[in-house]
Amino acid sequence: MGLITVCNPDMPEHNMPAFQGFLPSFAQKKLSRIKVYMMNNWVLLGIAIVAEVVATSALKTSEGFTRLAPSVVVILGYAAAFYLLSLALRTIPVGIAYAIWAGLGIVLMAAVGWLAFGQKLDAWGMVGMALIVSGVFVLNVLSRTGAH
Repeated sequence: MGLITVCNPDMPEHNMPAFQGFLPSFAQKKLSRIKVYMMNNWVLLGIAIVAEVVATSALKTSEGFTRLAPSVVVILGYAAAFYLLSLALRTIPVGIAYAIWAGLGIVLMAAVGWLAFGQKLDAWGMVGMALIVSGVFVLNVLSRTGAH
């Protein structure tokens, strides 16, 4: 595996070579920037999820797009969410990113519905949310499905 492969920003982090500590200093700096670049994509995914939750919450208050301010928040929120998601997909596999997006979005929207809109969630609903969070955990921590 040569330096060109090591410095490829599209390469999953778990494929980074074990000998990276023996690389010349310029290559180690490049590798550090790649890791930061990859971590930034996870942050972008998190912000995209929050933007989607804000937009969906505003969709509830827009009353069918009849109220201007919440309608603008919906449009801008979804635009920001999908733009940030597209940036995150530079290094995060689409299946993993979408699973996280959907799972955390569901859980966060349930929390917003409960806190902001007084919607109820019964015991089985909470069990379902726990299973969703467990699935996201398994995908990110235990699975070797995608780049972490």
